[in-house]
Amino acid sequence: MTADVWLPLPPQEIDGLPGDLTYRFWDGGDDGAQEFPADPADCAVYVVPYMKPVPVRTAPLAHMAHLEVIQTLTAGVDDILANIASVPAGVRLCNARGVHEASTAELALALILASLRGIPDFVRAQQAGRWSSAFRPALADKSVLIVGYGSIGSAVEDRLVPFEVARVARIARSARTTERGPVHQLADLPALLPEADVVVLTTPLDDTTRGLVDADFLGRMKDGALLVNVARGAVVDTKALLTELETGRITAALDVTDPEPLPPGHPLWHAPGVLVSPHVGGPTSAFHPRAKRLIASQLSRYAAGESLDNHILTTGD
Repeated sequence: MTADVWLPLPPQEIDGLPGDLTYRFWDGGDDGAQEFPADPADCAVYVVPYMKPVPVRTAPLAHMAHLEVIQTLTAGVDDILANIASVPAGVRLCNARGVHEASTAELALALILASLRGIPDFVRAQQAGRWSSAFRPALADKSVLIVGYGSIGSAVEDRLVPFEVARVARIARSARTTERGPVHQLADLPALLPEADVVVLTTPLDDTTRGLVDADFLGRMKDGALLVNVARGAVVDTKALLTELETGRITAALDVTDPEPLPPGHPLWHAPGVLVSPHVGGPTSAFHPRAKRLIASQLSRYAAGESLDNHILTTGD
């Protein structure tokens, strides 16, 4: 039996791979019907294909009897966690921290600016050949609340600094202090929400954050506030959000939705004050170089018997 490494990118395209491992290229194929490159039971490290349907990405797991490492190319691992019941005990699950921060933070800022400055209205006016000037809110002097202050939340704040915001408040699971100021715990949300002009969601999806943005959360947001979701769609209660949007009291910019993809005819498509992008926080030109560096680094550590970065959990613990 060999100790295979399954890669979703051709190994010859990844600089710095250790030479003492056997590499198998498998990305699931365009339609999910690509045959396995070898016996999955021989796979020791599985680098999960990116931007493929969950059934495709998780299909080999049930057959990987000697698996040691699952390396995702996503920051969130909720879809993998929901599909690892068949994985042996002792498998290390690692995420892609460091790969998506720049792109996701860029998109968060783009959604904020586009929503506040009315870019969608300008695009519609241009398409109609209509000159439609307007007085719009600026990001300058706004108070911003980041819910989920990890590496992506921190990257969002990095990009907020030049825009002269009045204040950035930060929320994470537990309170701590950073060079930029305090990070508050989730229990502080009720006190912080009414002060925020813009609320940015960058939190992982788990049992504590699923449906976090419910009717109570939304009801505490100030009139005219903007909700931006670049986390996971299920962090937000869609029905509760639609209820608030229909009143026109708040607006939203959503890169992720629940359900996702958003089906034709869903009321979110046409709800007032909503900008929807199709989960494009990660797939940019910044992805491949960062993903390749992560893969090479993790496999070098694995081959050397060193601890892995971005270790989320070990199955069976």
